[in-house]
Amino acid sequence: MSQNQTEILERALKREKAARKAAEKILEEKSRELYFTSQRLEQLVDEKSSQLEGVFENIIDAYVVMDLKGNVIKFNEAATKLFGYDINVEVINVQNLIYKKDYQYAMESFMELADKGFFKDYEARVYTKSKEVKWVHINASVIFDKDKKPLAAQGVVRDITDQKKSEEKLIESENRLASLVVNLDSGIVLEDENRNIVLTNNKFCELFGINVSPKDLVGIDCKAASEQNKVLFKNPEAFIERMRAIDADKKVVLGDELEMLDGKILERNYTPIVIGEKSKGYLWTFKDVTLNRTYRKSLEAQKQKYYNIIANMNLGMVEVNKNEEILMVNQSFERMSGYSQEEVKGKNARELFAIDGGSDIVLEENKKRLKGQSSSYELKVKNRAGEVKYLLISGAPNYNIDGEVIGSIGIHLDITEIKNLELQKENLLAKLEKSNDELQEYAHIVSHDLKSPLRSINALVSWLKEDNKGILDDASLQNFGLIESTLEKMEQLITDVLNYSSVGADNTIKADVDLNSMVNDLVSMLYIPDHIKIETKSELPIVKGDKTKLQQVFQNLISNSVKFIDKKCGSIIVDVEDLKNHYKFSIKDNGIGIEKKYHDKIFKIFHSLKKSKDSSGIGLSIVKKIIALHEGDIWLESEPNVGTTFYFTLKKEQ
Repeated sequence: MSQNQTEILERALKREKAARKAAEKILEEKSRELYFTSQRLEQLVDEKSSQLEGVFENIIDAYVVMDLKGNVIKFNEAATKLFGYDINVEVINVQNLIYKKDYQYAMESFMELADKGFFKDYEARVYTKSKEVKWVHINASVIFDKDKKPLAAQGVVRDITDQKKSEEKLIESENRLASLVVNLDSGIVLEDENRNIVLTNNKFCELFGINVSPKDLVGIDCKAASEQNKVLFKNPEAFIERMRAIDADKKVVLGDELEMLDGKILERNYTPIVIGEKSKGYLWTFKDVTLNRTYRKSLEAQKQKYYNIIANMNLGMVEVNKNEEILMVNQSFERMSGYSQEEVKGKNARELFAIDGGSDIVLEENKKRLKGQSSSYELKVKNRAGEVKYLLISGAPNYNIDGEVIGSIGIHLDITEIKNLELQKENLLAKLEKSNDELQEYAHIVSHDLKSPLRSINALVSWLKEDNKGILDDASLQNFGLIESTLEKMEQLITDVLNYSSVGADNTIKADVDLNSMVNDLVSMLYIPDHIKIETKSELPIVKGDKTKLQQVFQNLISNSVKFIDKKCGSIIVDVEDLKNHYKFSIKDNGIGIEKKYHDKIFKIFHSLKKSKDSSGIGLSIVKKIIALHEGDIWLESEPNVGTTFYFTLKKEQ
């Protein structure tokens, strides 16, 4: 090797050593820098870890770390509070926290976590330590080591129990509202700010004859739909013009009436929906008011009809308030009183009209009205002209819509003429009673005065016959016999007339009369031929009445039956039937009978079908008067040659 080559190699070696030293120096400086950088990075990592740990410890939501087997490694304070477990003393696996019905969903979510390394918006129910069920929202991710191997999983758990309850209530409210809207008796259309349908209901489709579901109308332009449906209305152009005006005005409209071609009347309401200062839509409602409007018109017609009747009827009507102040009178009352409504309005009716103690009567009656009672009463009043009038007033309480008494209404009938007739009747009855007393007294006097000469004549005839005994021939004796017979009949007639006139004087005191005993006594006293049998079919009752007069009734009727029985075997049957308010008696015989044309005549005075010396024709007239005094009636059923049944009634004592 040459000198040059050696020098060259030495220089190269020297340069190489210098370069190596320079590289080592650079490496040493870089190492020093790397060391300090590493130290700083480690410090920063510790600081960040400390900061991150502080963040997770202090966040509001629960923070949970678990190993890959589901065992909880870490809870922050919020997690401890949420689940109620202390992981420092208790071993917890997340499977124990999962709500039973959400288990499948939880497993699927954990598989997603393992597969993707994270999951978001997991919502399910969990159990707390006290077995309380909570709704939670979880975002979770897998924790990896430096070699990208999964070590654990972490998640932020938010308690959304209250939120879920609120959502459920909101959903329930929305469902109820939707159900209410769908089933409302009014048609509903909710539009957005562009007049497109957002919501409608079945009733709207029904009212306008739209044969689709309300859901199918969502999104339709209402302006275009209105143009198409205007033909359904009686005045299409007016319908469109009014709708445009309402839409332009943007103000609440209530009670618009729309008349449709089919005669239906709809009531339309419009409400703009404004939130803040922005229009958010419009609400239209439609209701079928055809029946209401028809009823209202009918009610108005009826009201006018009855108002005209009340105004013009011949009955005065007065309405007063609780203070007895007149509120209204009709035309008939104006005529009765002589006052106009303007003159009496606000005045006290009691003080204005009533006289002779009538004010007290009205006061008592008005007290009844305040208690809700109705009644009728008579009142003596004086009209404007000073004339005395008698009114029959039918009063009733007047109620308001809440059922409270606010006054009374009186219907007034002018009974002045009737009252005057009653007064005249009372005067006439008094005079008639006096006349009857005088007539009865006169009848007694006349009967006495008539009988006296008859007895004298009868005595003279007896003397003549006695004085001329043996001298008078048969014809003379026969004539004297006729005179005596006539005198006897005359005396009987006078006695019967007196009895008839006395029957009308009902001045006896009624007492209990045992008719069964009385009839038995009569049968034993009367002359009853052997061929006639008298039978009492039923037990006769005890009645209130005049025993003597009732005895006359049975005596006359039984005696008549005995008198007119022409059969070999005579039969008289006495019976009774118990009616509601009366006793119905019957006396049946199998005598000669009475023709139909004589049934009414026999009860008239002096009418006798078979003339005889012992019949004056007054007996049945007396019977009829006695039965009338006992508030009964008498009639008969008869067939000639078969028999007769007399029926009569006597009123029961109530």
